Amino acid sequence: MKSSLPKVLHPLCGRTMLDHVLAAARELDPAELIVVVGHGRDEVTRHLAEHAPDVRVVIQDRQGGTGHAVRTVIESGLGNGTVIVTYGDTPVLRGQTLVALASAHAGHRAAATALTTIMDDPTGYGRIVRDDDGAFAEIVEESDATAQQRAITEINSGIYAFEGDLLADSVKRVATDNVKGEEYLTDVIAILRADGHHVASVVMPDPDEVQGVNDRAQLAAARQVLNARLVMDWMRAGVTIEDPRATAIDADVVLAPDVHVGPGTQLEGKTVVETGARIGPGCCLRDTTVGRDAAVTHTVCESAVIGPGAVVGPFTHLPPGTKLGPGARVTGPAEPAGSPGTAGPVAPPGSGATAGGTPHQ
Repeated sequence: MKSSLPKVLHPLCGRTMLDHVLAAARELDPAELIVVVGHGRDEVTRHLAEHAPDVRVVIQDRQGGTGHAVRTVIESGLGNGTVIVTYGDTPVLRGQTLVALASAHAGHRAAATALTTIMDDPTGYGRIVRDDDGAFAEIVEESDATAQQRAITEINSGIYAFEGDLLADSVKRVATDNVKGEEYLTDVIAILRADGHHVASVVMPDPDEVQGVNDRAQLAAARQVLNARLVMDWMRAGVTIEDPRATAIDADVVLAPDVHVGPGTQLEGKTVVETGARIGPGCCLRDTTVGRDAAVTHTVCESAVIGPGAVVGPFTHLPPGTKLGPGARVTGPAEPAGSPGTAGPVAPPGSGATAGGTPHQ
């Protein structure tokens, strides 16, 4: 990422990459949620302590590969049952996909189940090799693949379901005789098959879900995918969004049915908009509550409360702590009382806003 910030803490759509992945994992209702931390451990651990205190942190002292990361967890103590392995840099992954993986794993009664997908450009991913009957045969990392194997477009997502006791036994036998000299988790699959255990696979239809983020360009691409999904979900829930491509909505925003969102609008943080409100065009609302039937245009709001039926904007800034009562009208820049150059809003008696552009706080 070329950044002092650890990769998994880079934000998109109001959450860090790691927080998106944890939200997906929680849809499994796991008995235990474990995060393996290596690079940037202090910052990542502090973030988890603040935002996900129920998570158990396991430190990987050296970057020895995915198999080594899982072995580190096994050695720290892990109960039996199904173990799902996923990654902190796949923020577009859906919880329902992990649920489907766990369900298929149980249905196949497999020792392990690999989540795969088809990619037009599989560069960088391990390839799924199948036998003449189309059954799962092995996973070959790109660095170890032949030219013929590299032409395969079915890739390994790196996300698996394992039976815990079999995983604990096989991960200890992973070798490092590969190009990178690392312990590959993919080798566990080969070990299980060699031991005569059944290994299954599930093909996921949407390859976007498992796209890893390794630079700022990929972060922006993931943001576009996730934002498009959020916008579509809200439209299907009864929200009118005039221009989905010119609207940004964070993951923790809450919108009621019959909200109307105009073009060029950003809804950030824990913003809540109630029924009948119209937001936009040209608004940025962060951690702001908007009451029923309010109207906000060309306005920036930060940690503000806008009462029912209030009218705000255009060209208004509501600073943190602003509270507008029902029916308030504020136009022009709303600034602290007595600020020079403040544009005067329309402020009828009892509106909850004072002349001079200052809302009551």
